[in-house]
Amino acid sequence: MAERTKLWIADAMKRLLVKKPLEKIFVTDICKEAEIERPTFYYHFKDKYDLMAWIFCQQTMKTDVLSVESAAKAMNGMRQDYIFFKRAFEDNSQSPMWAYMHAYFVKRYTDIAMEKTGDALDAQTRFSIRLYCYGTIGMTQEWLMHDNITPAETVVEMMFRSMPEALKTLYF
Repeated sequence: MAERTKLWIADAMKRLLVKKPLEKIFVTDICKEAEIERPTFYYHFKDKYDLMAWIFCQQTMKTDVLSVESAAKAMNGMRQDYIFFKRAFEDNSQSPMWAYMHAYFVKRYTDIAMEKTGDALDAQTRFSIRLYCYGTIGMTQEWLMHDNITPAETVVEMMFRSMPEALKTLYF
């Protein structure tokens, strides 16, 4: 039941994002759109940024970040949910979505690296992961917002080819 309520609230947020940018949406607006009371919203989310992060996680958690096919499928999903990601990338408020995305992917890549090495990562590897994640998020944003020609598979392949050699060796 709680999961259905979260999905209901997320759908309301997506409908609002079609009409206006994130900074102009308030919890009151979300509650009205979802036809729920404020305590219901706050039972599930601490604020609208937490809701945005939850939506993002729902759309990306099944992605294998080391698979061209899986990552391309996720990027194509972003294109299908264009308004949500456009608004997320445009937001530069107290909790910008790109910063959340960066932290999310750094953790995913770090966890995979630690699983493969069975040990703590050195400073250079941690730096390379952060750098790679900044680059891929930036290029994903550029692709989503400005490139209607290049297939997602091509973009993901270019991202993988641009990965630092030490990370390629570690992951592949």
